[in-house]
Amino acid sequence: MNRSSSPPKTWVDFLTEEDLTFIKRFVLASGSLKDLATAYGISYPTVRLRLDRLIAKVQVAEEQQVTSPFEKLLRVQFAEGKFDSATFKRLLAAHKGELEGRHET
Repeated sequence: MNRSSSPPKTWVDFLTEEDLTFIKRFVLASGSLKDLATAYGISYPTVRLRLDRLIAKVQVAEEQQVTSPFEKLLRVQFAEGKFDSATFKRLLAAHKGELEGRHET
């Protein structure tokens, strides 16, 4: 996910090389999703979905209420579509349960 071995510190650290390439091409296309779709040879809805996932990823990475590095990573992976909502909810609940168990002891 991030390009170095150190833990992510900023939203940029959560971006992959593919994400950065997409952002670069988006900027070079002057923000035109239609032009970006043409450049990638894919449909507009596919480019829109990619941008929406990237936006969600940045929002999660910037979320100040999420302090656990694991939870932040989990939310970023979910934003990328790596797993479904049910899996995300189970993993998040298990993580929060584990954190609460630590505070009780």
